[in-house]
Amino acid sequence: MGKNILIIGGGYAGIAAAKKLSKEYKNNQDITITLVDKNPFHTLMTELHEVAGYRVEPDSVRVPFTKIFGASKVNVSLDTITSIDFKKNQASSALRTYNYDYLVLGGGAEPEFFGIPGIKENSFTLWSYDDAMKLRHHIEETFEKAVAEQDRVKRQRMLTFVVAGAGFTGIEMAGELLEWRDTMCAKWLIAKNEVRIAVVEAMSTILPMFEEDLRDKVAWYMKQHGAELLVNTPIVGAEPGVVKLKDGSTLETATFIWTAGVTGCAFAESLDLAKGPFGRDTKAGESPKKNRKGRLLVTDEIRSVDYPNVFPAGDNLWFIEDEKPLPQIVETALQTGETAAHNIIADIEGHGAKKFKSNYHGFMVSVGGKYAVSNAMGIKLSGFFAMFMKHFVNLHYLIGVAGFNQCWEYIKHEFLDRNDNRSFIWGLGSYKTRGYWLLPLRLWLGLMWLFEGINKIGEGWLRWSEGTKSSWMFSSGVVQKGADAVTAASSWGETAAVTAASSVGEAAAPVMDDLFSMFDSAGPVADAVSSASTSSASTDTFKGVWDLSKPILDFNGKIATWFRTTFMDGMAAYIPFQFFQLMVVVVEMGIGLAMMGGLFTWWAAVVSIVMCIVFAISGLFAWNQVWFIFGGFLLLGGAGRAIGLDNWVVPFFKKWWNGTRFARKRYWYLDNPSKSK
Repeated sequence: MGKNILIIGGGYAGIAAAKKLSKEYKNNQDITITLVDKNPFHTLMTELHEVAGYRVEPDSVRVPFTKIFGASKVNVSLDTITSIDFKKNQASSALRTYNYDYLVLGGGAEPEFFGIPGIKENSFTLWSYDDAMKLRHHIEETFEKAVAEQDRVKRQRMLTFVVAGAGFTGIEMAGELLEWRDTMCAKWLIAKNEVRIAVVEAMSTILPMFEEDLRDKVAWYMKQHGAELLVNTPIVGAEPGVVKLKDGSTLETATFIWTAGVTGCAFAESLDLAKGPFGRDTKAGESPKKNRKGRLLVTDEIRSVDYPNVFPAGDNLWFIEDEKPLPQIVETALQTGETAAHNIIADIEGHGAKKFKSNYHGFMVSVGGKYAVSNAMGIKLSGFFAMFMKHFVNLHYLIGVAGFNQCWEYIKHEFLDRNDNRSFIWGLGSYKTRGYWLLPLRLWLGLMWLFEGINKIGEGWLRWSEGTKSSWMFSSGVVQKGADAVTAASSWGETAAVTAASSVGEAAAPVMDDLFSMFDSAGPVADAVSSASTSSASTDTFKGVWDLSKPILDFNGKIATWFRTTFMDGMAAYIPFQFFQLMVVVVEMGIGLAMMGGLFTWWAAVVSIVMCIVFAISGLFAWNQVWFIFGGFLLLGGAGRAIGLDNWVVPFFKKWWNGTRFARKRYWYLDNPSKSK
């Protein structure tokens, strides 16, 4: 009998549960998995401050569900659930009813204002993608308006930014403001000392989850960059443009950002399920007089205490572990989501349920794009290494969620698309070369490859009756399939001699003689050039320090010999020499034509690089030919789009490829997946 699994919410917990369930039942047509969310994307909540602070583009924190689930069996419904009938096992929206056998509740959390008057009405929050974008636009507009403001008091209010709360979100948001301040001041010619950034915290310290030494490092860094840290300073109210402090003083600001608290969500609060008790002395299943707002009481199997087929997860749940409630952090969401999925599978398959046990790996916080502190798995880091660890953790999460494609998107947003030095590698990876500047290189490299193939035709590589012309690429005595042993040996000896001579520069002598003869007939200037080039005094004075005509690796050295005997002698020798030579000619000419026409340039450049590396390892590539490899790398950056056929061909094939089930299932699409037919 089929089972319907409904997941409400595409946050960290919902995604973790959906991925695990999808993997388990990918080939089971009796299991239906539906995820409902109002947005078509998963939001990276831990990176919202980067969008709000204009460090990255909005797409960097949005991972489309089409990417995450690809061609999996998870059905995504863009909808908003308004009510749930737990007795009928039905969840309803304004237009649709969803039947379920198992329900995962991952509705997320909301800011907690603690009933302080005026806070909710007069502050910005940072708990959703919409929040981040609203704050981003507001700050941009505020700087722009402040430039034109002549009233000093109003101007100072506009250039004062107050962040309430010194936890993860507050410190990270303040760090982004410190960096963005520098950019905006340079843009609008505002003195940096006019901008005030204050972090207000009711407790006696910032970042209470960290050890004192790490807290001190963050405090020192922020103060060095001009931030004010006001600890032991409770906020008691707010009005338009004014933040009221407990000591009776006020802060006048046009930008008041509230990050001082988080609770469950209003939707979870509205459900007829037991909430987390306010006091620890209340036993599971009892109805306490005061409840934790929007946090649903669960058992150690992450089940609702009221209905065993309902699994609140992530920020929605209330569970006491080691005499403390589970924190509302990403690792809690991921681990409870996976536990919920595991126990749904256990119920369906008749296996034993799993009891939840947290396994937290530590904490990390960034202060802008260049500084961070972390304590992960007992290892304390700060500065560059902590920032590296933070990016590594994000990449680890993304590769599990949406594959390497999303990791590449993250790298581009964080490092390669930034041009204001707001990353821990500054702007070293952000500058881009215009495609039209690469056009001469593309044409010349293509021409070189084209004539490599044409020259081989002239040498008789396609005249099969003359025997093999490629035996010099194999070890002495190795006979290619279809080649006459005597002819092959003769060909190897003659061609290898010429190749070796050319590699060390001896074969270049006749060419130079011809050039000098040509110069000689040109007149006195040519005579002077020829004389200078052949002068023994010149040779003695200007001795070469690096013979670029020599091969990179010795043809008879260990590396070249190993490669030749393993791959050429052991594999390629069994290919009929006619096919082998035809293949080499076609590939070389194909690379050349593709580059010259700007058609599939990326693939042509990759094949070019690979072939050059093979030649180099074989001992057949000289130092003065290495530019082929570097030129190939330069062409990987979309050089075919500039005055090339790739401008039309690549978008067509990309759209086709991204729509295939193969690409979507394995996350092998380019950029974003396309809608399948």
